[in-house]
Amino acid sequence: MKKALSILLCLCLVCGLLAGCGQTPAETPEETPADAAPEDAAPEDAAPVEDESGSENPVVRIGVFEPQTGDNGAGGKQEILGMQYANYIQPTVEIGGVEYDVQLEIVDNRTTAENGPSAAAELMNRDVSVVLGSYGSGVSIAGGAVFEEAGVPAIGVTCTNPLVTSDCEVYFRICFLDPFQGTVLANYAYKELGVTKAYTLAMLGSDYDQGLAFYFKEAFEALGGEVLAEDFPEGSANFVSYVNNAKAAGAGVIFAPVSTNYAQLIIEAAAAQGFEGCLLGSDTWDNNMVVESAKGKDVTVEITTFYQEGGNPEFDEGIKAWINANPDALTNNGGNDMVSAVTVMGYDAYFVALEALKAAGSTDPAAVLEALPGVSYTGISGLIQFDEIGDAMRDQAYIKAANTETGSWELVTVQGVE
Repeated sequence: MKKALSILLCLCLVCGLLAGCGQTPAETPEETPADAAPEDAAPEDAAPVEDESGSENPVVRIGVFEPQTGDNGAGGKQEILGMQYANYIQPTVEIGGVEYDVQLEIVDNRTTAENGPSAAAELMNRDVSVVLGSYGSGVSIAGGAVFEEAGVPAIGVTCTNPLVTSDCEVYFRICFLDPFQGTVLANYAYKELGVTKAYTLAMLGSDYDQGLAFYFKEAFEALGGEVLAEDFPEGSANFVSYVNNAKAAGAGVIFAPVSTNYAQLIIEAAAAQGFEGCLLGSDTWDNNMVVESAKGKDVTVEITTFYQEGGNPEFDEGIKAWINANPDALTNNGGNDMVSAVTVMGYDAYFVALEALKAAGSTDPAAVLEALPGVSYTGISGLIQFDEIGDAMRDQAYIKAANTETGSWELVTVQGVE
């Protein structure tokens, strides 16, 4: 189904993504121990399993395939927080008339494509019914081959590169895609900011960075603008020369779809060099550490993302209380209770998985995979339905700006592509 529809897409992406492969920072939730095997039999045959809470319900396991270390560690932890909060809110699910306890099986894929397959294989050894994740497109693509071989469905949360789902029969996702996000940002820069010259900066070897820079450049040039594109090697710590190159080129924006740690360094360099244009960031910049790094600096930072705090006050109030009551959650959220969009997306992904399990009437991964295309769920981030590739049919992105006085994000607009 997906492969036939995606051949053309993949061919078109090859030229733009030859440099591409990995993706982005911080502290870590403990992995769930792989103890008893799950009950994958039909509900009527499910033997009760007593857990630490004293429940005798059978257990269904949901895999969590996320970075907790490496460049993407901070974002991965915040995505996990959404799943953990969702599991706290609804720790059970009725499948085929039987009440199951939901257990999250968490593994650290350590950000990189090289580590993805082994982390994915660990989840397969834990007999999960469905997988959530990952933050980071390169590692998602790498893990997808393992999930497909095992026949276990995966629900991507914020992995936005088209290649995650385009040639993997078992991968679905609930976020918008990079061709859309890149075009939204290009339109915003050209039409709303009035910029005619742009500079893009991406990390070598990152599918996410390279893909988004490519889509932005393509859309911006189609509007009549000029783009200077540069790349930096992984592990770079000084971005002064890149900022100066953008200034010398007369760029009105620097578009850097990079990980959280690099975003902070770029903000510091832009402030130090007096860059007067706008720093444009993608969804990876939607992090409290990024906006905190802009606080007190003479910079303009605007980003695209999936949600803005305040969009659902009841949800925001509940998760803030939960984060503040849990020291580990507070640490994994960067030390404060700011609601990240990736946390909201992790929360929604958990409930999409529950809907698939209910629709399947079974914990068998094959049945869950068969049920997933028909799932429709209205989450905190909006309506989630899948197209024939397995991508969510999203047509809007939030654009928000850093308030450099308060160190907080402020909504600018909700924008689509005309």
